This record gives sequence, C-alpha cells and structure tokens, in this order.
Amino acid sequence: MEEKRTSRLYRGIRWGVKLVFPKFRLVEAEQLPETPCVIVGNHSQTYGPVAGELYIPGKHEIWCAGEMMDRKEVADYAYRDFWSGKPWWNRWFYWLLSRCIGPLAELVFTNAHTIPVYHDTRIVSTFRQSIEKLQQGSSIVIFPEHYQEHNNIVHEFQENFVDLARFYYTKTGEILSFVPLYLAPRLKTMYFGAPIAFDPKAPIARERKRICSALMDAITAMAVSLPEHVVVPYPNVPKKQYPKNIPLEVRVHEETAR
Repeated sequence: MEEKRTSRLYRGIRWGVKLVFPKFRLVEAEQLPETPCVIVGNHSQTYGPVAGELYIPGKHEIWCAGEMMDRKEVADYAYRDFWSGKPWWNRWFYWLLSRCIGPLAELVFTNAHTIPVYHDTRIVSTFRQSIEKLQQGSSIVIFPEHYQEHNNIVHEFQENFVDLARFYYTKTGEILSFVPLYLAPRLKTMYFGAPIAFDPKAPIARERKRICSALMDAITAMAVSLPEHVVVPYPNVPKKQYPKNIPLEVRVHEETAR
C-alpha cells in the first residue's frame, strides 16, 4: 500500500508532539490478530487519538469526527465536545480558543492517519473508506464513547460502528474481530484485550449490543485489575472530578474490612 503523503508542516508538528507527549508502553499487544481488525478503546480526552496515532503498532487508521477536518466546522464542534464542561469562569477562554484552531485542526486531521466520521448521509463514505483500508491491510481504531455514563471507567459506546463488520463480511466474506483497548494515561500504558469476533449470522441489532457490552466489560476488567490510578474520563471535566479505577465505595469497604 502506498504510504500516505503528508505535508512538511504536519510532519514537524507530529515530531514536536511525539517529543513532548508521554511515551506509552504496550501491554498484551500480541492479542492483536495478524489480520486487520477494529481496535476499540476509551477516549481519555485527547490522549486516545494522539496515543493511537503515535503508538498503536502496525498500519492503522483512526476514526475522527469529520467536523475536525473542516475549518468551518471546527469551532462549534470543538467547543461543544471538548470544552463546554469547563468551569464557567474560564469558559470564555476556551470559546475563544475554539475560534482560533480551525486551520491547525484541518491541517493535522487531514494529514494524520484518519477517516472522517459523520452522523448524516455521509456516513456511507466513512464505511466505504474503512472497508477499503481494511482490504489494504490497515486496522481501524475507534473511540466510540459518548456522554452517557456507563461506569467509572468508560462512558456508553455509540453502537453503530459495529456495522462495519457486517459491511466488511458482505464485501469480503471475512469475519472481522474487535479488540478492546484500555488507555491509562496516568500509567503511560496501553492494554490490549482478547479479540471479540463478529457473528454474521446473528441479527445486527443483537450484535451491536453484544459486542459493545463485551468491549466495555473487557476494558473495565482491564482497568480494575491494575494498581489504583486516576482514570482520564471521556468528558473534559475538571481534574478534581476524575474518577479512580477502583470506585470509592469499594476502597472504603476494603479499608473498613482491614
């Protein structure tokens, strides 16, 4: 597959980001299949996409909000999705910042290994490009959380990304697997879980729920099995609101039982 051409400016930005961004250790990366798959992880605000671009092994493409690739749409999307939860007294700064990052965001996200994701009829192009990349040997990386809380580790997953496996099976006759990824920025580590295979014979509505539940359960299990640490959540909330991987009530119970 021909390597994607990128601008010199983007390559300079990428080099600078890699210089200052934490270097993530990979654990259980051997869980990744030899064939292309879909890697599904917790978003951890900006850590997920950046760590995915820099450190996930092998050829891969990351699903990215299409609005971040269009300078005309960046401002409203970035403020709403990244910064609207900031404290009221400094929200004005982030509103202003969202109005300034359009050209930079467009440059970065159109040069990185990304596939634009839309929530209208353009979603057809998202699936088409994804299938083409899978056929060319690239895995797809998706961070599908939205604002409904699931537990202290992840927020609920948007389910329709699972349809990628159905379309891929229809196109190629091959079964696609979904690999859970737990990103722990405070531990500077990425943990990979066992692949979950799509069942093309099952109703797609059932598969969406089964696979999303299995992925969220696997990510949660990986997180709670680790030493106590702060979880960087999907919403961009104040740091004092960040949860621990072990819920407070469990920690209190364990301390009481000692």
